Amino acid sequence: MPIASVNPATGETWRTFEPHSPAEVERRVAAAHERARSWRRTPFAERARLMNAAARLLGDEQAQLARTMALEMGKPVKAGRAEAAKCATTCRYYAENAERFLADEPAKTEAADSRVVFQPLGVVLAVMPWNFPLWQVFRFAAPALMAGNVGLLKHASNVPQCALAIEDIFRRAGFPDGCFTALLIGADRVPALLADARVAAATLTGSVEAGRSIAAEAGRHLKKTVLELGGSDPFVVMPSADVARAADAAVKARTINSGQSCIAAKRFIVHERVYDAFVERFVAGMRALKVGDPLDEANDVGPQASEALAKELDAQVRASVAAGARVLCGGTRDRAYYAPTVLADIPRGSPAYQDELFGPVASLFKARDLDEAIRLANDTVFGLGASAWTSDVAEQQRFVAELDAGAVFINAMVASDPRLPFGGVKDSGYGRELSSFGLREFVNAKTVWVAG
Repeated sequence: MPIASVNPATGETWRTFEPHSPAEVERRVAAAHERARSWRRTPFAERARLMNAAARLLGDEQAQLARTMALEMGKPVKAGRAEAAKCATTCRYYAENAERFLADEPAKTEAADSRVVFQPLGVVLAVMPWNFPLWQVFRFAAPALMAGNVGLLKHASNVPQCALAIEDIFRRAGFPDGCFTALLIGADRVPALLADARVAAATLTGSVEAGRSIAAEAGRHLKKTVLELGGSDPFVVMPSADVARAADAAVKARTINSGQSCIAAKRFIVHERVYDAFVERFVAGMRALKVGDPLDEANDVGPQASEALAKELDAQVRASVAAGARVLCGGTRDRAYYAPTVLADIPRGSPAYQDELFGPVASLFKARDLDEAIRLANDTVFGLGASAWTSDVAEQQRFVAELDAGAVFINAMVASDPRLPFGGVKDSGYGRELSSFGLREFVNAKTVWVAG
């Protein structure tokens, strides 16, 4: 696959890049390995100083970074600025909290001194996607670097300028050479990196198929992995909910990042008593969204990241309609743009029922009662996030206890937050990013025992 910036709004190639040669990859891996030896001994105060400098650059350069994202993968610029700001917040969060999260933990034993210490693993390979080209990387990089690891980034091949911009931010923040390095390579060269003894671990955000491939290859070499994969998140609305508020949130939850988000709500499961009221407001909200050039501040939804992806989404919708689903709004494509779409009466076995629709297409389901709502919510191979809307405390407790997901949000849309762990179950992957849990994924929890 060529490494190129192609503007999805126009189809024009913005810039192309020669992949790094094997010799250049070797130089960069060797530099990262050598840097890992010294970076692990760098005091937390110095790591924090540099991470705060990276946060300042992210804050100061939001507009420029947002433009790069818009031109490479079609993100509306107002969403791009918010993404850069969130990355800055996460850098500051780990600069402030990493030392405390990784402090030695004493253990009471008969030894004179027994404790657990947390030490970095070394070089961590990050294989990252295009849909949140800054956020996906920084939510790995900030905790990894603060833990004393160094990072190698294999970014998606359609966002090379985002990859280089991230590398440049860390360089200009003052991080030593080798702390964070972008590799402009194709996916076919990842197995060799996983086999390299100098690479200690890997993390991937991407498709289920990519996750299986990375996990299998890393497993051959006994490398630790964290996988954040697909999602088909349920958004459940019960009779006691504020239906108007839920419907308004549903529009945002389905179309964030033009619908190209793993944790976007995708399956809307609504109790039959409030189904009609919810659908009326939800469909009206989807129709009201402005679709167009991501550089135009007035637009809410930009193009899909490529025309090929828009065609794939359109094929899923058409197959679902052919199986019996009904289009309430949208269902049309214009080059890489896909209209915000709502499907109802969706039959089991159709793409809209069982697959992840990675674009602004919502699947509606009617539930008779709480039990059926939970059954429908869990009737998927995915388990990333779930949102449930109800003011009934007993129902809230049932959702928290019984929804198969890495996160359950009550009366709010699912969102990642550096203060809370992020990840999934089932085909949505394993391991956690963010919070103290994410910080400790790539450290050695070493037992220390000193006899009296």
